[in-house]
Amino acid sequence: MHPLLDRRAGDGARAGRQPDQRGVAPLHIAVEGVADGAGHGGDRDRPERRRHRGALRETSEEEKQRHGDQPAADAEERTEEAGDHAYDSQTEQGSYRMGVDALARLREDPGRAAILLDIDGTLAPIVARPEDAAVPDETREVLRGLVDRYRLVGAVSGRPGADALDLISVPGVQVVGNHGLELAEEANAWRGRLRAFRNGVSWPVEDKGLALSYHYRLHPDHDAARAELELVAERARVEGFRSRFGRMVLEVLPPLDVNKGTAVRALLARAGLARALFAGDDTTDLDAFGAIDELEVGVKVAVDSAEAPPALRAGADVVVPGTVGLVELLRTL
Repeated sequence: MHPLLDRRAGDGARAGRQPDQRGVAPLHIAVEGVADGAGHGGDRDRPERRRHRGALRETSEEEKQRHGDQPAADAEERTEEAGDHAYDSQTEQGSYRMGVDALARLREDPGRAAILLDIDGTLAPIVARPEDAAVPDETREVLRGLVDRYRLVGAVSGRPGADALDLISVPGVQVVGNHGLELAEEANAWRGRLRAFRNGVSWPVEDKGLALSYHYRLHPDHDAARAELELVAERARVEGFRSRFGRMVLEVLPPLDVNKGTAVRALLARAGLARALFAGDDTTDLDAFGAIDELEVGVKVAVDSAEAPPALRAGADVVVPGTVGLVELLRTL
């Protein structure tokens, strides 16, 4: 199967179709602003290479007390350094206006825009076992509407592409799997070495062909599991692989300059688009955020949870509460 997977129901009319007007109850102030057509005005063709870090909703006391993984990926560390300082109310209001304006610009001209999404933790709620994950029917219905309106709707997943395509099961959604590795021909040369590494590690593994995932969500002692997997990560690095932690998972991958950001760039280049939204929930989505920052109009959406890395929230234009919050935001588009 081609690495860029797409069950297309026909896109001849999609490029020029305008969004329908729906009365959707606002999830929070950012969604309300877009649903009401806020943010109009100014030079609409001006490039928006933004680096603001204001979340567009209030954060509860409970949400402030995070207890999930604190991945040490370079992308996250860079973003945390950039967003580590405090923002006054004027800066936050400016961030709010820019985020709402960008969402409105996507919505008013969907034939020139893309909606790009992570899957696990973004479209599909996180579950104890990856094989039990499911995209809710309600979410699929929203995706079908987006396919009808937008020039491109795509998903960039850490899962193998065929598995990700089956999980979404919406015609017209283009899927790139394995964090974009499926688009890199040189990645195939690492399959044998990955199998050999897998066979030398005594830990349950999700073998994705081009990557290995060691989950520990079901382990009775997360701290002990993390400590043991840190040793596996170090061994992987010594043997020439890349290793990184996400939400209760260690990933071992080929040492290639390929990630969700390169996948997003490839999808947009093929479609000839410079306007897009990307939504994600974990450290690997920061690379996609970087690609969105390069666009004429871009919106970075953090799907928040108790395990969300702080850098993801700091780097987002819009923060929504969980997968349900994302669906409500997508409804307004």
